Amino acid sequence: MTDEQKPFDQGLSAEIERLRFRLQAARIGTWDFNPASQLFYGNRRCQELFGFLGTETVSLPHVFEHVHPDDRKRVDEFIQHMLTAPSDELVEIQFRVSDTSNPSSRWLQCAGKAYVDQQGAPLRLSGIVQDITAEVQQRENLATSERLNQLATEVTDVATFQLRLADGHLVYQPQLARILTGQENRQFDQHTLVNFIHPDDRPIRDRAYADGLRTGKIRFEVRFIWADESVHWIRIQGIYINDASGQPQEVVGLVLDVTEQILTRQRLEDSEARMRSIVESAPFPIGVYVGRQMQIQLANQSIKDVFGKGDDVIGKLYPELLPELAGQEIFEQLDSVYTTGIPFHAKTQRVNIMVDGKLQPYYFNYSFTPLYDASGKIYGVMNSAAELTDLVLAKQQVEKTEASLRGAIELAELATWSLDVKTGIFSYSARFMDWLGFSEATKSMDEAYNPLPDEYRQSVADAIAAVIQPGSSGVYRNEHPIINRLTGQVRIISAQAQVFYDDAGEPITLTGTAQDITVQRQLQIALEHQVQERTEELEAANEELASINEELAATNEEYAATNEELEEANQLFSRSNDNLQRFAYVASHDLQEPLRKVQQFGDLLKSQYAAQLGDGIGYLERMQAAASRMSNLIKDLLSFSRISTRQDASSLVSLNSVLNNVISDLDLRILETGALVTVDPLPRIQGDKSQLEQLFQNLLSNALKFRQPNVAPLILVSTRMVPANELPPSVKPTRQTPNYHQIDVSDNGIGFDEKYVDRIFQVFQRLHSKSEFAGTGIGLAICEKVVANHGGAITAHSKPGQGATFSLYFPV
Repeated sequence: MTDEQKPFDQGLSAEIERLRFRLQAARIGTWDFNPASQLFYGNRRCQELFGFLGTETVSLPHVFEHVHPDDRKRVDEFIQHMLTAPSDELVEIQFRVSDTSNPSSRWLQCAGKAYVDQQGAPLRLSGIVQDITAEVQQRENLATSERLNQLATEVTDVATFQLRLADGHLVYQPQLARILTGQENRQFDQHTLVNFIHPDDRPIRDRAYADGLRTGKIRFEVRFIWADESVHWIRIQGIYINDASGQPQEVVGLVLDVTEQILTRQRLEDSEARMRSIVESAPFPIGVYVGRQMQIQLANQSIKDVFGKGDDVIGKLYPELLPELAGQEIFEQLDSVYTTGIPFHAKTQRVNIMVDGKLQPYYFNYSFTPLYDASGKIYGVMNSAAELTDLVLAKQQVEKTEASLRGAIELAELATWSLDVKTGIFSYSARFMDWLGFSEATKSMDEAYNPLPDEYRQSVADAIAAVIQPGSSGVYRNEHPIINRLTGQVRIISAQAQVFYDDAGEPITLTGTAQDITVQRQLQIALEHQVQERTEELEAANEELASINEELAATNEEYAATNEELEEANQLFSRSNDNLQRFAYVASHDLQEPLRKVQQFGDLLKSQYAAQLGDGIGYLERMQAAASRMSNLIKDLLSFSRISTRQDASSLVSLNSVLNNVISDLDLRILETGALVTVDPLPRIQGDKSQLEQLFQNLLSNALKFRQPNVAPLILVSTRMVPANELPPSVKPTRQTPNYHQIDVSDNGIGFDEKYVDRIFQVFQRLHSKSEFAGTGIGLAICEKVVANHGGAITAHSKPGQGATFSLYFPV
């Protein structure tokens, strides 16, 4: 409640008390009805009029028991009309009641209106009731008007009027003239009265009367200008009285001076606007939340920025806007303040808020303060805060830096010291005290120089005095010995320090570190001695080198002769390779040709003379199979020979491209066996593409061949980088390099016993009979030769029935 509002509320309470007294004096009852509970409350006069004296609160059906049976329907319609009528509409009814103590009926008049919540739903119906039996008996309509006039004149600044529409005749009391013009004896009629209305408000009056012809009621507020030019707000409210034909005949109503109410309301609005402006422009977060649900009624830009939910937050519920605060005790603190009225204050509190989809930590000093309405009831909570995030993070960083610095100082075995320039007092760390033999952490300047040898005291004192003088660099560096006052131990220290100044530029402290460099200096002396010795030794060695150079010259002549021999050997090796190539051609042509003839004639015999051969057909088929194996053996030997004599590693080869070609060549066998081949992204290596394709074709062919019965082959080709020091002991690459590409070819085939792992890479070595699996026993030997040609190595891991993995290692 503002200071401006308190006098108004106190005056209003007094006015209500005077009104209650006048109502009692006028023997007017008051009533209140709660639609939710269906309970009817009446004061003592109301109880007397209805006939249930002594019962303050009764149910609505009990009230209807006292209403005349013929009027109950109208009374029910009266209640229903109030529930649906606009909140500012005054509803009236006249009806009869039957009192058991009085057989005759009594006429009552009720006037009331509905009070609604913010959504327009009726909360309660309230009004007055009075006995109009005598007036009804005399002149019912006139009695009602006179009774209203009597009630109105008893209220301060209220007057009645009666306007005859036919001739514009206006009937009013002197009090009405005072309210409208400031002069009780002022005379006016309907037309001249308009001159007292503020020119800007006259259209309001005209619209109200025009609407009244349609609705039967008028209600408006306009400004009247008195003779002394003062301005007053007047509320005019009335109803149209119709004649027997239903045509408007006159208007009767009330005039109320509401100047103080309007001005008070304007002052409150201005005050609220000023307060809102202050809140909005405040550099720190402020928010107002109303109701137990904490609906956001006010939020300045600072708190919106903290929320991080955009500017459209007014009207939203605080828990729904910031659900991430659940579990952080914020909601519980708000509810406690709303319930108990005890403010809550937090210092350097961490609050995690979701901003841009990420939960981020913030730090605040914040307060929750209860807000009270005019009746002293808590209606909301004000949230004020000061964001400390940057300060807290900076403090944490400083603490972290200090901890790191302490750790670094401790790790470097440094001592720390400082000099208060004004007092001349030195302060030492525990390590420095131990070096100096001091038992106290502070010493005066004279005492501080005592551990120095006599020849160093003055130079150290002069250096410190110079660095704290104006115009100096402010940086102190010195190296000198110190003597422990207790043990006599001598140390050599390297001291460094920095001068710190106040705002006026005057030196405050000299703060620095000291390092024990005794060992370094001793080592330096020893090293210098060793350098001298080594210099002498080097001179002697140079003489020996001169002699050795002469010997090397003779050796170089021998190397030249050796190089000539190597050149001759290379030529012989080249001729040997040429001869081997020619042999390969001869083997390819001359050895294969007889086999092809044998196979061709065998096929001819089988196709044309199979019937005459009888049992001999079996021998013929065995001969054909042997010839086929011989042909395959010759082909594999030729392949092995070519790989041994040809190696072209001059191009960069994509292993994924190699695998794609191999899989394309084997697609029919892959389809027949139902195999699934998975190839991870593989590296590019320097090598011979055709040899690499033969390598992987042999490995994948073996994986397809040595499969388990009735099981579809699963083949995985994967890779990883392996440092040289992590290679298996059995792997010996032909070229040394820091890292190797490990290419694994794994299958789910029949596998083999690892004790045969060295045997399988030898020529003509087989682990299964020819009847079980076809082959020459050369395929893996070719694989081993290809990998060796590329500077790598090959090995395998397997268990019977659990598949096999062949690991290839290529230099990176």
